[in-house]
Amino acid sequence: MKKITDITKGLIVAIVLSFSVTSCSEDIMDSINEDINHTKNVQAKFILADVITSTAFNNIGGDISTYTSLYVEHEAGTHNQMWRSEHRQTEPSASSTFNNVWGSTYAALKNARIIIDKCSTGGPQEGNAVTKGIAEVLAALNSGILADMFGDTPWSEAALINADGTPKNMNPKIDTQKDIYAGIMKYLDAAILDLAGTDAHASGGPGSYDLLYGGNKANWLKLAWGLKARYTMHLLFRSTNVATDMTNILSYLDKSFTSASNQAAFNIYDASNLNPLFDYQWSRDGLAASKSMSEKLIERNDPRIRRVFVDPNWMQMEGASDPEFFMAPNGLNDEKQYYYNTSVFVYSQIAPTMFMSYHEALFLRAEALCRLSRIPEAQAALKSAVVAGIANTEVGVAAAMNAPTILGYGGLGETSDAISTAEAEAYFETSVKPLFTVNPIKEVMMQKYIAFFGASGESQESYNDVRRLKAMNQNFVELKNPLNSTKFPHRCPYGSDDTLNNPNVETAYGDGTYVYSEKVWWAGGTR
Repeated sequence: MKKITDITKGLIVAIVLSFSVTSCSEDIMDSINEDINHTKNVQAKFILADVITSTAFNNIGGDISTYTSLYVEHEAGTHNQMWRSEHRQTEPSASSTFNNVWGSTYAALKNARIIIDKCSTGGPQEGNAVTKGIAEVLAALNSGILADMFGDTPWSEAALINADGTPKNMNPKIDTQKDIYAGIMKYLDAAILDLAGTDAHASGGPGSYDLLYGGNKANWLKLAWGLKARYTMHLLFRSTNVATDMTNILSYLDKSFTSASNQAAFNIYDASNLNPLFDYQWSRDGLAASKSMSEKLIERNDPRIRRVFVDPNWMQMEGASDPEFFMAPNGLNDEKQYYYNTSVFVYSQIAPTMFMSYHEALFLRAEALCRLSRIPEAQAALKSAVVAGIANTEVGVAAAMNAPTILGYGGLGETSDAISTAEAEAYFETSVKPLFTVNPIKEVMMQKYIAFFGASGESQESYNDVRRLKAMNQNFVELKNPLNSTKFPHRCPYGSDDTLNNPNVETAYGDGTYVYSEKVWWAGGTR
C-alpha cells in the first residue's frame, strides 16, 4: 500500500506540470465541455416546424383555450383545477395556472425572431424572404396571444438571445399592450411584403417543415391579411375613426380566406398526436357540458343541439327532451366526474386547431358591415358565416365519432344525422334572420360565439370578443355564472417563472387578484 506522502508528492508534481503547460493548453481546456455532436446553427425551416407545432398545441389550443372556454361558458369545470376555476377559487389568479403556456408562448416568439434574424440582411440565410414572412406572421400571432391574455407584458426586451444563445435581458421591462399592438401590425405589414418574395438562399424554402401550409406562401399571405382584420377589430373600443377601421377590415378580408380549404387549420392530429382539448379531458376528465351553452342553442332552435352533447354512457344526446339531458349549471355545479353530460368536442381527438378559420373571417366581415350600417350585405355575410360555422361543427363531431382512442373502447353512439348545408341555410332563414332583423350586430356576435364552441381552440378568441363587447356596453353574450358579478377574470395572470424571477413582473403581479379588477387596455383598462 502506498504511503500518503508518496501520493502527495505525486499530486504536487502533477500540479507543477499543469502550471508549466498552461500557456499551450487553454484552448483544449475551454473545449472539454463542448458538445460536438449537435449543431449550433439550425436552419430556419427546421425551427419553423417547432414554432408552428408549439403555437398550435400549446399556445392556441392548450391551457388558455381550456380555461377561457369556462370563462365564456362554452364548457363547465367539474373537477380539480377546472372546478376551482369555474368557482373562481385560486386558479384564475394564480401565477402557476398559465405558467406553462406563458413559457411556451415566449419560446415560440423567441424562435420566430431567430428565424427572422437568420433570413434578414446579413443573416446566414439572407434571401429567404418567404420563410422570413412566415416567421413574422407567427411572431405577430404569438405577440397577440401575450398581449390579449396578459395585457401589459414583457415584449420588446423579452424573447431575445445573444449570439451564444443566452438571453439578452434577464429582467425584461414590461411593455404596454398598446405598444405591443403597434409591433404586431409592423410584423404583419413586413410579412405581407416578404411573402410576395421568394426563398432565394441555397437552403431553400420550408417545404414539408411548414406544418400548416406546406410552404404555400399564398395561403400564409391570406392568414396575414386575416390577422390584420382580427387585430384591428380587437382595437374597436380604442378606435378614433370606426368607419375608417371597419372599411379597412373589409379591405383586409378581401385578401384573406376564400373558403375553408385555405383557412389556417393545423391538422396533423392522429392516434399519437392528440388534439389538445381531447388530450386534457382524456387525462383529467375535468370538463362538463355547460348549461348556459345548451340554453343558447335551445333558445334559437339551433340544430347543433342534437349534435354537440354526449351523456356519461357516450351516447349522443338528441336534444333537450332527451331523458339523459343533464347539463352543469355554471358556477353552481357539484365537483363530480362522469355525472353531467359533456360536449362531444372533448372526444374530438383528431379535430384541427385553428390559427384562424374561414368562418372567423366571415363573422368579422358581417360585424364590420353591421357597424357601417350596410345591413343587407351584413345579412348575406352572416348567412355564409353561419353555414361555414356549422360545417366546422360537423368537422369536430366527426373527429369525435372517428377518434382512434375512443373507437378502441367501442366509440361514441351517434344518434342523429349530420347537419347538411341545406339544413344550415334553413336554420338561418327561420331562426337567425328574424333575430338579425331585430338587432343585427347582436345576432352576428351571438352566432360567432356559438360557432367558436368546439375543439379548435377558438374559445380564446371568443373570450376576446366578450371582453371588447363589454367595454362598449354591448353585453350581447349573456353569461350565467353568478360569480361573474364580482369575479369575472378580465385577463390571465402572469406566469410564475417571471413572478418569481423578474422584479418587473413580480411587482405588476402582486397577489394576482388584479385579474378580477383591471381590464386590458383595448377593453377599457389601463394595463
